[in-house]
Parts: sequence; C-alpha cells; structure tokens
Amino acid sequence: MGRIPRDYDIATDAPPSAVRELFPRVIEVGAAFGVSRVMVNDVPTEVAAFRADIGTADGRHPAEVRFCGAEEDAKRRDFTINGMFYDPIEDRIIDYVEGRRDVERKVVRAIGDADERFREDYLRMLRAVRFASTLAFELDPRTAEAIARQSSHIAEISAERIQYELTRMLTESPRPGSGLNLLLKTGLLPIILPEVAAMAGQEQSPDFHPEGDVFTHTVQMLDSMPSNPPVTLAYAVLLHDVGKPASAETVRDEDGTARIRFHGHAERGAEMTEEILRRLRMPSQLIEDVVHCVCNHMRLMNVREMRESKLRRLVAAPTFDIELELHRLDCVNSHGNLENHHFLRAFIEELGQAPRVPRPWITGHDLMAMGIPEGPEIGRWHRIAHEAQMENRFASREELLKWIRTTLADTGLPQSPSRDTST
Repeated sequence: MGRIPRDYDIATDAPPSAVRELFPRVIEVGAAFGVSRVMVNDVPTEVAAFRADIGTADGRHPAEVRFCGAEEDAKRRDFTINGMFYDPIEDRIIDYVEGRRDVERKVVRAIGDADERFREDYLRMLRAVRFASTLAFELDPRTAEAIARQSSHIAEISAERIQYELTRMLTESPRPGSGLNLLLKTGLLPIILPEVAAMAGQEQSPDFHPEGDVFTHTVQMLDSMPSNPPVTLAYAVLLHDVGKPASAETVRDEDGTARIRFHGHAERGAEMTEEILRRLRMPSQLIEDVVHCVCNHMRLMNVREMRESKLRRLVAAPTFDIELELHRLDCVNSHGNLENHHFLRAFIEELGQAPRVPRPWITGHDLMAMGIPEGPEIGRWHRIAHEAQMENRFASREELLKWIRTTLADTGLPQSPSRDTST
C-alpha cells in the first residue's frame, strides 16, 4: 500500500513464560491476554501470544481467552486488512482471511460474522468508517449493513474513544467529507453528532450556495482542506454552520419571493460547538479556538470596511491563520468570491515584518499622570489612544500625548481623533 506503519504488532506462538525466558527485561502488561512488554535497548515492544477470545465482558474486552495458533488468532481480529501476518524470517505474508485480496479491491470487510465482530467492540463500527475514509476504500456491503443494524450501540462507547477515531478521520483522510457521508449513511452520525446530521436536508439560498444544502456544503469544504489539516481547522470546518438548522427562517421579499435566512447562526453555532466539543472531551484550548472561529466566521465578509486598527487586531489573533483558511474554504465551496481573502492577504503582505499589533505608546501610568481616574476611563482612553496609533494618525508618542492633553483640557471626555485629510 506504500504506507509506513505508525506502529508494529508482534504476535507469537510463544506463551508469556517463554517470552520471559528469552529476554532479560520483560514486563507483563496483560497477563490474562498473553501480552508482554519486552525492553530492548530501553525501547519497549509489546509482544502478544496468539489467542482466541471467548465471549465479551464489557463490549470491548473478552470474557475469557485461550492460547491458540496463528489462524485462529487471525480470525478473531476486526477487519481482513488488519488480519494478515508478516513473517520477517521467511519474508512472506501469511493471510488466512483474504486480506490481501481486499487490499487489492480496496474494501474494508469484517472478518467472519460482521455483527459478531461489532458486538465484541462497538467502536469497530466507527473504525470501519475511519479506515474506509483514510485509505480511500469502500465498505463491504455486508459490513455496512451490519453497522446500520447496530449503529445505535455506538452510544455505549466512551466519548474519548469516539473523539479519537473522529479526529483521525478528519485529519488523516484524503477526503474527510466522504467519511462524514459514510457516517450519515450507516446511521452513526445521528448518534455521535446529531447536530451535524441535522444539517442534511437544510436548504440554503442558491444565490450564495449553489452547491446545495448545509451538509453538502460542509462535506465539500472538508474534502477541500489541505492534507493533514490542523485539528482546529478540521473541527472549525465541520462545525462552522452547525447553527444553521436551529436558526433557519423563511422570509419574503417585497415581491413575494421566499428566501431562507440564518440570522445569528454563527453565534448559535458557537454555543453548539462548545457543547459538542466538551461532550467529546476535547482539550480546553482547542475548544476555545474552534468556538472563536465558528463565532466569527462571518466577520471576514466585512474586512474592507474595517478601520486599520481593527484589521490589525484581526490579523494578530492567534487563530487568524485558521480563520483565513476557513473563510477561503467557505467561499470556494459556495459563491466563489475571494475578494476579501485577497484583500487580507495583501494587507498582511503590506504589514511585512512589522509587528501586526505594535506595542502601545501610551500606558495606564501615562493616563493616570494626566489626571484620568483609575477605572473604566483608563481603559477607554487606552483603547482610543492605541487605535489612533495603529491607524498612523500621529507620527510619534509625543504628538499623541499632546492630543490627549488638549482633549482633556477642552472637554475632559475621551474623543476619537479625526483623520488628517489634507494629505
């Protein structure tokens, strides 16, 4: 397949007792399952004895195991593409489950009875979709049917395990949108992400979204992401329009034409995004960043009307690169207008190597020294002074200080300095 494995599973007919005799440093990490950790040059390697699983204790672990041969061990595994062995001594593949054929056919197929394989660990249903998506394979029809029959049981799996598979699907797939489509078709999506499933069938204005409904738009954006995207971008794309179904309303123009509007969908979507990511046990910083991107994903539509000070703050945000790429993907997969994207790129280039947000010339101590009382007034004056500085309204700190003193003497109230239009 031309892929470098993330890790290696070593399986043997040697029982744990024989492994202990062969290697001086062995730690039993799963004695009941025949798993040992062998230390060679301080590098740990897990070695598992061939085994057969009997029953299931908790929907994940077998109730009982017994040691066996390689063929029986292979037939207890999840999918044929994961059921092959490689003999490094004889340099040959040992295949009891027709895994090589399925690799050639590009098919993800459960070993043996698919329903039984999934009952052993319901997470395997989500893994099947993840493998199909990341490898650009198809799901075997009988395997897909078994997932559809048992999809409701995915609710029995911990949020952490679901999030791990979902994140890998979104960030490792050549076309993550195809994986999302597969989750919907198999019935898994309404269980793990009902808010995202609700986007399917939610119509949008064809003037702005000729591509189709909200779900189709999201699928296309996911498929358009760069390879191995940051996790923040992947979830921002997935959830940027999640608030649309909850905020959809049909309004009529003066001529009676019905139009669909989504007033406040970004704000509603941000609230839903936080709920979803907390449910998935995501890290706090990632939640904060994705929520920010979702909440503000519409503001880049107005960048050409923004004051320079606001633009500088916008591009200085730690999430700006993600926001800009989210905006590009949103435009490319809808109306196709990239004028705002090009404007921001040009603005960033114009800034060059200069700090995007310069250090303020005026400090709180400066303002208090001029008689402004400590409290909200300090904050307001500081903000006004910094905006004036970023918009290049004054050539130096001294000129800005002079303006503040003059304004205080005249009115005692904070006023935004007017632009010099004489040049």
